[in-house]
Amino acid sequence: MLMFCAAIAAHAQKDSTETEKEKKFNPNNLVFGGNIGASFGDFTFVRISPQVGYMFNRYFTAGAGVNFIYSSQKYYSGTGQEVYSYNYGYGGLNIFARAFPVRFIMVGVQPELNYNWGKVNYKDSRIPDETLQGEFVPSLLLSGGLMIPSGGRGGMMISVDYDVIQHSRSPYGPNAFVNIGFVF
Repeated sequence: MLMFCAAIAAHAQKDSTETEKEKKFNPNNLVFGGNIGASFGDFTFVRISPQVGYMFNRYFTAGAGVNFIYSSQKYYSGTGQEVYSYNYGYGGLNIFARAFPVRFIMVGVQPELNYNWGKVNYKDSRIPDETLQGEFVPSLLLSGGLMIPSGGRGGMMISVDYDVIQHSRSPYGPNAFVNIGFVF
């Protein structure tokens, strides 16, 4: 009987130690990556957003990152003449949470706060260019998509994102957009 009690106590201590280890920070659960985006033409958009996160388990990852975004757009008259264009720069911070309810399927949320500055360039030389006053622009991106593994914990994420706040100077515009992200 004494041996039986000792075995149960030892097993309980082992389970307790394993549970404590699981609760501690594990540097092997750190993930690095981010988002890269670009489009060129009458609407130009370039985005680089490196991120670092922590994989709590195979279902949930959260972290933070920085944003660097440039966008410009040309506006035309009814006759096809360019009337003006704007150029915006953004720099800011984001936090993110991603859930993987089913392997390879991702849903996420990413609040951001970006500082925005810019300029409006008028093609009519009689109208002076306008420097826009800088301001903080909030965004809240909701996303859903696929995680395509590339071995280990890394992979490529392809998602459809939408900014639900719709601030007038949001870098993401009024429509949903395709986003490509990477995790290493």
